[in-house]
Amino acid sequence: MSYQQLTEGKRYQISALLAQGCSPAAIAKAVEVHRSTVYRELRRNGRNGVYEPELAQAATVARRARTPKYRVPEQTVLYVELALSWQWSPEQISGIGSRIGMPVSHEWIYRHVAADKARGGKLYKALRQGHKRYRRGKNSKRSVIPEPRSIDERPAIVDTRERFGDWEVDTVLGKPGTGALVTLVERKSRMYLVRKVETKRAADVRDAIINMLKPYAAHVHTITADNGAEFVEHRDIAKALDTDVYFAHPYSSWERGLNENFNGLLRQYIPKGTDLRTISDDDVRRAEKRLNQRPRKCLEFRQPEVVFQEYLQAA
Repeated sequence: MSYQQLTEGKRYQISALLAQGCSPAAIAKAVEVHRSTVYRELRRNGRNGVYEPELAQAATVARRARTPKYRVPEQTVLYVELALSWQWSPEQISGIGSRIGMPVSHEWIYRHVAADKARGGKLYKALRQGHKRYRRGKNSKRSVIPEPRSIDERPAIVDTRERFGDWEVDTVLGKPGTGALVTLVERKSRMYLVRKVETKRAADVRDAIINMLKPYAAHVHTITADNGAEFVEHRDIAKALDTDVYFAHPYSSWERGLNENFNGLLRQYIPKGTDLRTISDDDVRRAEKRLNQRPRKCLEFRQPEVVFQEYLQAA
């Protein structure tokens, strides 16, 4: 198994398994990462033999914030688009670019073409296989979200968690073809909502999100999602709840770390690979209830459901 970055949810799973006396190798197998990932995590984020998942996640986010993001220079972008007009392949463009001082990977070129296509551009027509292939690699199956609002546009107050009513959304899969779970978490109170849907289709996920948040519509300022195909109906969600929906950067699960954390905890009650047809709505509600009744250190060991109700009554 290759190295992969840990999500906040997996960090909480590691902490729970450590408390049970599991070895790093056993933990790696349980959370489905390479054992070197676990050893590296404990060495980097452990303190005096103690591993705190919240502190580990905060340290990781801080390190990433200090890392400058790589941006392809405008001159290189112009070169790429000109070379595409000559029907050069992304591999050819990348190869020549490295020789003339404009290095750019062929994977970046495919992503650039995909983003241009999403905006209505025609760069994809220059590719030899046209629209059938404008992105390569094992992670290439990524939906094109219509008119997405980037997390970069999200109000800064959401990051501080000072305001009540900012939510994160995700889906959790069971055994393929047996449905999905739609999960939402409110960032300030840590209130976690879970609903089962028969399929991961966008319409089913849209309806579930609206139904889950409708009772709290006055307290839904923002929703942050990933770029999965199940969220392409985000404009209907925003309209129904009179809110703003934002999208995290691709492959940046830490930008929705709270939801990732709870989804990891949910696996204690609904393990990965579960046939969701065998899980009733009552089972889902019981798991939701137990998670919302767990005292949280970040809430001074109060329960999310209690804190959530306090905020509702105070609003």
